[in-house]
Amino acid sequence: MHTILLVEDNELNRDMLSRRLQRKGYAVALAEDGEKGVAVAKAEKPDLILMDLSLPVLDGWEAIRLLKQSPETKPIPIIALTAHAMAQDRDRAYEAGCDDFDTKPVELDRLLGKMEALLNK
Repeated sequence: MHTILLVEDNELNRDMLSRRLQRKGYAVALAEDGEKGVAVAKAEKPDLILMDLSLPVLDGWEAIRLLKQSPETKPIPIIALTAHAMAQDRDRAYEAGCDDFDTKPVELDRLLGKMEALLNK
């Protein structure tokens, strides 16, 4: 079973997506801000991270940079999840180091396809 770290500050989004992922057979760890997301990633070494970009304490772009700079978390694939759907937002997420990008509201089948592609690399 793969473990997914979901870093999402919106409680409703966090609860809904985590339940949907669990029904698909994933174990889900949660963090509600970028700083906690980095800490949980280092402690639990998830197989993949779903990172919101607009987060309190430490935004998702900076959290991604920190994770990709650390040898212990650099190999973990990260999918940026955001309502920011502009091309420059996508470019900025890739520049920070994310491995893929998806928009909200989440289309589960599309997201699962991206997750499986990264998990099966």
